[in-house]
Amino acid sequence: MAVLENIVFAHFWFLLLLPIVPALLYLRSRKKYYAEVRLSSTIGFDGVKTWKTRLRPMLLILQALALTALIFAMARPQSVLRKETINADGIDIMLAIDVSTSMLAKDFEEDRLDASKRVAQTFVDQRKYDRIGLVVFGGQSYTQCPLTTDHAIIKQFLANIQCGLIAEGTAIGLGLANAVRRLQKSEAKSKVIVLLTDGVNNSGHIPPLQAAEAAKKYGVKVYTVGVGTRGRAKAPIALKPNGSYVFGWVDVEIDEVTMSAIAEATGGKYFRATDMDSLKEIYAQIDKLERTKIEKTTFRRHREEFHWFALIAVLSVFLYLILSNTIFRTIVQ
Repeated sequence: MAVLENIVFAHFWFLLLLPIVPALLYLRSRKKYYAEVRLSSTIGFDGVKTWKTRLRPMLLILQALALTALIFAMARPQSVLRKETINADGIDIMLAIDVSTSMLAKDFEEDRLDASKRVAQTFVDQRKYDRIGLVVFGGQSYTQCPLTTDHAIIKQFLANIQCGLIAEGTAIGLGLANAVRRLQKSEAKSKVIVLLTDGVNNSGHIPPLQAAEAAKKYGVKVYTVGVGTRGRAKAPIALKPNGSYVFGWVDVEIDEVTMSAIAEATGGKYFRATDMDSLKEIYAQIDKLERTKIEKTTFRRHREEFHWFALIAVLSVFLYLILSNTIFRTIVQ
């Protein structure tokens, strides 16, 4: 059986007869009958064309249509009606992203925040059957979007997050605790947090390791990501009166010990992203480590469609007989 979108042919081999149609029409068009009429001159008939002569090729078209439709009818076209049932062991994932001003550092192809947003959006696209939420943190932490399967909304929130909207600082513990709270009542078999930061915890009233213990208690696995080159990077060091930042070279400091401890305590893993390529690879690894179990059952039902082609063939033959015996009737000797 051959498939054409959602159409299959039960007797596909009949379609091999289609090349016969133009051959028969060619032979048919060459076979002409002329009645013998003797005239002294045919000059008066030169260039004379009527609506009948212009429409006469319609007879050949009707023959071609009838024969083609008949062949398709014999091939038994069938429409395929599909019903898919998908059983997915969904994973609840909270993205916790640092939005402190240091995330504007220029050590990636773009600044750290824009790079993180773009890669996170790609990650969301790959998690088709999972609920995903978004938490941001600086000196404080806010839930931008609770867990949802509406990935378009998540991507929109990711696109809109920016630095400077939250009190300055890096409250890693507070951001992690907020994400854990969002997963606390989740009934998903697997609960995951992807925590991304470029600094050291220096704000908030919850220590990062205390938040990690809470994650462990509720069965939440935390993957931590440190973003930033090794050494020095060009980052904001002051704010101008017009609201723009003054950039200067600063040392990159990421508390990798604490980040590793958070991941280890919860059964996750710590990653270090020093450029855009490594950041993409990290999210790809997390995507592979946390896969959704999917069971898909497909039901198919076929519906016969040959009667439409048979009807076209009958109507074409009927119209051909009427026209050829009335307005296009010829005298044959």
